[in-house]
Amino acid sequence: MKPPLAPILEARAVAKSFGAVQALRDVSFAVAPGEVRGICGENGAGKSTLIKILTGVHQSDRGTIVIDGAERRIEGPLHAQALGIAFVSQELSIAPHLSVEDNIWLGHRDVPLLHRRRALRQRAREVLELVGLRHLAVDVRASTLSLGERQLLEIARMLVRNARVLILDEPTATLSDREIAQVFATLRRLKQQGRTIIFITHRLAEIFEICDSVTVLRNGYEVGSYATSEVDRTGLIEAMLGRPLEQMYPQAPSTAGGPALVVRDLHIPGSVRSLSFVVPQGCIACLVGQIGSGATEAVRALAGLVYTARGEASVGGRPLRFGSVPKALARNVRFVSEERAAEGVFLNLSVRENLLATQLDTLGAGGWMSRQRLTAAAGRLAGMVGIDGRRLRSRTRELSGGNQQKVAVGRSVTSHGTGVLLMNEPTRGVDVGARAEIYVLMRRLCNQGYAILMTSADIEEVVGMSDIVVTMYRGAKVAEYAGDAIDRTRVLSDIIQQQTAMAGTA
Repeated sequence: MKPPLAPILEARAVAKSFGAVQALRDVSFAVAPGEVRGICGENGAGKSTLIKILTGVHQSDRGTIVIDGAERRIEGPLHAQALGIAFVSQELSIAPHLSVEDNIWLGHRDVPLLHRRRALRQRAREVLELVGLRHLAVDVRASTLSLGERQLLEIARMLVRNARVLILDEPTATLSDREIAQVFATLRRLKQQGRTIIFITHRLAEIFEICDSVTVLRNGYEVGSYATSEVDRTGLIEAMLGRPLEQMYPQAPSTAGGPALVVRDLHIPGSVRSLSFVVPQGCIACLVGQIGSGATEAVRALAGLVYTARGEASVGGRPLRFGSVPKALARNVRFVSEERAAEGVFLNLSVRENLLATQLDTLGAGGWMSRQRLTAAAGRLAGMVGIDGRRLRSRTRELSGGNQQKVAVGRSVTSHGTGVLLMNEPTRGVDVGARAEIYVLMRRLCNQGYAILMTSADIEEVVGMSDIVVTMYRGAKVAEYAGDAIDRTRVLSDIIQQQTAMAGTA
């Protein structure tokens, strides 16, 4: 039996506070060469703060960082890279109009002003082969790459800087199953070379698929570190929540209302063909399919965001016109995007300003607005979606992913009346505790009379939250299930095995 390897990176009793908020409380952990370590915890658990200390963005208030057995003070991100620690953010930093080669060397301080292009190109090819991108030409524009290829290009960029510890933040959040498999294959190759990987994700299944061990943080404390072979999903969730795992998904309604949203023969050139379904009032329906199935495009079309959409739709018996956001809003059809930062919320505005931004036409009189009335309306909306009223003045950027999603929902509902809520990936980038809160919020809105149409790539979420499931493949409806007929195997069969069957006949 081989003796355990000495840690390449350690955190010893690291603590950090921001004003009165204690973000980390004496956190300790160690990772060895060739180890893939997952880090889990709810939003606000301290994951981001810990990573920023390891990469030199923040300095700890106390505690030490040890690299190769020696205590180090990491002065900044460039110093961290010089020490062999590299960070790949969830928000990719690829320059789309530059070539693959230029992206690899972009920002590399060791490239001299006068350099041999041939040598740089050869090194670029070497790291591309290492991350499974051997097929790419180094002079092709990065804008032509898929999301999965861009993620791997980010990793390649860090490898030319001789990274020995790679910290990956939600690297699979926007990838397809095929692209995730490609990223994981690369991580396994890097592991075999002895490189250490710290893997941050909200997708617990990925922890058990790719990680050797996992560290759980909660409220700034390290709850524990476990070998993934010695803990199961339930145990991991309970460690994150600090309590026994209760029912994740709220109970569905016993009876449904009348048709809230009716869609007939929806057609989007190149995306969707002849799609029909009905969403009853008080129910949650889900369009589910792999990337390219047309599910996301169908939801955006109903929000008025696809101007080539054709077909018939009605809300509460009144016709809904495609290609017009104002017409959709007039029918109280509201859209919650999967891209919170780009389409969901104003990150630099306060929670109060975000919640009121879509309500101003109902809150004024004769062009005048009462500050007292605005404050009361913001408080009501915050209460509806479960946001602490004390956070109304906080910048939305400062909130966790779960609370940002609540703000996005709060912008899309009204304090009176009902309607149709369209949600693409309602819990993307949201931790397990906040997911449960969002699920409760969705059911609460249904109980108030809303109908919800969502898309999701999380099959557990699809099965757990949906009253109706419509499976899709290559723009067409495969099947529709309701109630007890919604089954994980059936759904997967439609969206994955359907693909296999078609590939076999091609």
